[in-house]
Amino acid sequence: QVQLVESGGGLVQAGGSLRLSCAASGRTFSSSAMGWFRQGPGKEREFVAVIVWSVGTTYYADSVKGRFTISRDNAKNAVYLQMSSLKPEDTAVYYCAADDSVRYITTTRGYAYWGQGTQVTVSS
Repeated sequence: QVQLVESGGGLVQAGGSLRLSCAASGRTFSSSAMGWFRQGPGKEREFVAVIVWSVGTTYYADSVKGRFTISRDNAKNAVYLQMSSLKPEDTAVYYCAADDSVRYITTTRGYAYWGQGTQVTVSS
C-alpha cells in the first residue's frame, strides 16, 4: 500500500513563497509520475505540476508556470513544490498524487494514490 503525506502548507501574504513536501512510503516509484493538484473553495480539483520520476521531465499548469517548481529527491522518495510569487487565487488545498503509469498525468484520472492534502492560504 502506498502512502503519501504532504506538509509545508500555511498562511502567506501575496508575493510570498512556500515549499510543499510530499513523502511517499510503501513502495519506490521507479518509473512513474508524481504530481501536485489543488482544490480551491467551490472548485474542482485541478492539475498544478507533475514530474516523471525516471527522467525528471516536468509539466506545469499555465496558471503556475514560471512561479512554481516541482522537484524530486530519489533517495528520500519525496517530491517538492516550491511556490513563489503567490497570489490569493493560489489559495487551495494542495494534494500530492502518484501512479505507476505516466498516462493522463495532467488529469486526476491519471493517479491511483493521493495524499490527504495541505492547506495553502494566500492573503491579499
